[in-house]
Amino acid sequence: MSRPLRLLLPAALLLATVTIGAAGHPRVIPDSHASFGIDEQGVLHHIDRDGRRRELRDETPIYTLRMLRGSPVGTETGIRFDFSDPLYGRVLAAGTLTYGLESDGRYKLPVYFKRTEPIVAGKAAINIALNLSGRYDMSGWKKSGFGTIGYRVANERGTLLFEGRVAFRAADSFSVDTTIVSGPYLALLGPDRATIAFDTNFVTQGFVEIAGRRVEGPLDAVRHEIEVGKLTPGTDYSYRVVTADGKHARRGTFTTAPVPGTRKPFTFAYSSDSRAASGGGERNLGGVNYYVMRRVAALAADRKAAFVQFTGDLVNGYRNHPGRIRAEFACWKRSVEPFAAHLPFVAAMGNHEAVLRAFDDGTRYGVQVDRFPYLTQSSEAVFAAEFVNPRNGPVSEDGSAADANPGEMDFPPYSETVFSYVYDNVAMVVLNSDYWYSPMSQQRRDITGGNLHGYLMDNQIKWLEKTLEAYERDDRIDHVFVTQHTPILPNGGHLADDMWYGGSNLPRPVAFKEGRIWRGEGIIQRRDRYLRILLDHEKVVAVLTGDEHNYNRLLLTDQVDIYGDRAIPDLPKDYVRLTVDRPLWLINNGAAGAPYYSQEQAPWSDHVRSFTTRNALVFFHIDGTRWELEVIDPVTLEKIE
Repeated sequence: MSRPLRLLLPAALLLATVTIGAAGHPRVIPDSHASFGIDEQGVLHHIDRDGRRRELRDETPIYTLRMLRGSPVGTETGIRFDFSDPLYGRVLAAGTLTYGLESDGRYKLPVYFKRTEPIVAGKAAINIALNLSGRYDMSGWKKSGFGTIGYRVANERGTLLFEGRVAFRAADSFSVDTTIVSGPYLALLGPDRATIAFDTNFVTQGFVEIAGRRVEGPLDAVRHEIEVGKLTPGTDYSYRVVTADGKHARRGTFTTAPVPGTRKPFTFAYSSDSRAASGGGERNLGGVNYYVMRRVAALAADRKAAFVQFTGDLVNGYRNHPGRIRAEFACWKRSVEPFAAHLPFVAAMGNHEAVLRAFDDGTRYGVQVDRFPYLTQSSEAVFAAEFVNPRNGPVSEDGSAADANPGEMDFPPYSETVFSYVYDNVAMVVLNSDYWYSPMSQQRRDITGGNLHGYLMDNQIKWLEKTLEAYERDDRIDHVFVTQHTPILPNGGHLADDMWYGGSNLPRPVAFKEGRIWRGEGIIQRRDRYLRILLDHEKVVAVLTGDEHNYNRLLLTDQVDIYGDRAIPDLPKDYVRLTVDRPLWLINNGAAGAPYYSQEQAPWSDHVRSFTTRNALVFFHIDGTRWELEVIDPVTLEKIE
């Protein structure tokens, strides 16, 4: 599901790519920011309002994917692991390694052995010959000379950090084989094509075997993304992913999408917010509520969903190094992996996907901005490199009113974080409401630059309007769903931000142009502009959000108060308030395992329906011009509504 970064940007922006100095620090600061500097020694720093110099906080990741995978190698009796990353000088000093052979069946999962191995000074070993032979050789590796082991890594406190997989060969001794360590994942599913993505432990060529043919991937890669074309619409396929130099293979199945406008009944699922929760065990596996997320994936597969839209806060995130959040993304992908080989999980960004640069100013979080250089290290670039999404969105906010320096790259790319896709007569429009996110107060943002949580900037809004206009004209499309992480009308947990900010219009993005501050319009004005676009396009039937860790729905009509009974600070006196002239569903489902939020009082609270803090998966049943909603608790399998 991850791959090399290949962003489609204009030539002018590619030429302006920021170079990197020692320790990964940039040599060029985006002109959209102020108060940052690079001294003669190449040290990046921040100058506060009082002229004091603030240094970068330590950016050495606590965990990396290389460290947690353990660099397994074969021994005379089994496999030895080294849970360290020499590049950053990190070692997992103590912990526990749990392991077991993979079971058979449609969804291959490890069955863990009754004993564990200690991790001491980053080292641990599995004695396959002794512990997994005889009555414990459930996979027949002794006879075939080949097997696959799943393993889990926990720290000294018992907190689960990672789940991995390694294939081995057994002869006179054991050796680690080329292994498909992640995937396969089904993506970009269309009527006549699909993309299969997977990762390997060694550089190799990957292949997809399907319908009597073998589709080749790049010659030398560890991240493989293989497009399979020339498929037949609405047809069942089985496939196998293999490598050029190993016996390890993984299987999957899928049904191609129908031709748009076929109007054959189908179901899709929606959820968000699966970051870790309390409760121990799998409720926190590497920053993910693995327990609930796997239940979500299993339920979606059992109900034969055509696809799952998952919009934001996949992981704990808020990291100041790409290596750390990539390890968390690997854990999220592992949680859905057995099922994602058979149906697409379309992931989108939330605020917890943030990758930041943080400067120490004595406060808890410091001065934080979206990590630059933007093309390779921003939240958006890291997310795009880890997931496979359509590339039909806007380029960036370069060229907008906020652009500080035309021809230079002053903003992150939108690629694969803003996009749309079609399945039969449904269009899904995916937005990024945490673009160029700087998680700071407005006052501090005024001296650095950055966007706020829940704000859709100009170029994204323009792209949205053009995209909705195209779907309005398309006779094959009956229903348009728009999704972004933050609720338009928050109800529990985020009334102080999202698209409300406690009823204040003051919060807005800030950029710097020719040494002067540029500020966008206020959040309430931007919310209303966004709603006006949605209401003007009648095929838009619902907005799907998360961020608040609950499930609820609200039918927006002219009877819903979206302003409250007091004056909104910083809203112009002559402001013409929005008229809601048709109904629009606002559906929130941030209930995929993150810590819950109860309902709070808002001007629109009397119109909220079916509010619950239970875990939830929303199903949309599409039948021609009709659609129905069903909500199931993925843990208990009880029907919520």
